[in-house]
Amino acid sequence: MDFAEIDYIVTDGVATVTLKRPERLNAFTLTMRGELIDAFDQVDADDDVRAVVVTGAGRAFCAGADLSGGGKTFGGRRHDEDELVGGHPRDGGGTVALRIAACLKPVIAAINGPAVGVGVTMTLPMDVRLAADTARFGFVFARRGIVPEAASSWFLPRIVGIAQAMEWAATGRVFPASEALEGRLVSRVLPQEELLPAAYALAREIADNTAAVSVAAVRRLMWSGLSADSPWQAHAADSRLMAELGRSPDAVEGVTAFLEKRPAAFPMKVSQDLPEGLPEWPYRDGHV
Repeated sequence: MDFAEIDYIVTDGVATVTLKRPERLNAFTLTMRGELIDAFDQVDADDDVRAVVVTGAGRAFCAGADLSGGGKTFGGRRHDEDELVGGHPRDGGGTVALRIAACLKPVIAAINGPAVGVGVTMTLPMDVRLAADTARFGFVFARRGIVPEAASSWFLPRIVGIAQAMEWAATGRVFPASEALEGRLVSRVLPQEELLPAAYALAREIADNTAAVSVAAVRRLMWSGLSADSPWQAHAADSRLMAELGRSPDAVEGVTAFLEKRPAAFPMKVSQDLPEGLPEWPYRDGHV
């Protein structure tokens, strides 16, 4: 599929999604929204894709929503009747964030520059965020007279804690990568030239050493577990998946390869071998 505002390529089991409006600092549009959702649909449908790296073209990751529409940018959004929630249009960032959250492959953000507004909230359902030392972040919504979107009121406090989340969201200030690291928004801060190599090294470690179905199950267990009522709920989910996957061809191969001191060749595919016990998250009534 040809995209207008993103690039999507797959190399050696790793998909790279690049936000591609460098002349506008990769500002987010309805077109970009649809293309990102389509790209993650491709990720899940392609068994050759084991991990995803998301980055930006040029000097920015994403400068937030495209504000070229002026003061009516957020008030006159187009929508389809099936894109209503509670009678109101679904926010575009939220549709992308929930699609990323539902992805069956691990997602690594390589934040190469400014990530502001939806440019940072879209990264919250990604599994690992790495940042260049030139990156800057901002949950600037209160300074624009709106609220944080992309389900970030759920994701951000779970990632950084409620006090840090409120400080960043209530002030709306832009802050450097060093503060993002201190607040645990990002896992590592690296020199610009080392950012993508580090992201790809992490993606390769996943792709080269793990079972795709196991990783899909781990991702769902971890994220859905954030809103479990108690450890018992997690125990029940773990037990069901251990029973299902413990007798699977992947488990046989994983143990046999370990005993034979050779790399494992896991036979199961995400597209057709997901266990029945996999949590349906973050689905609601069959929809993302």
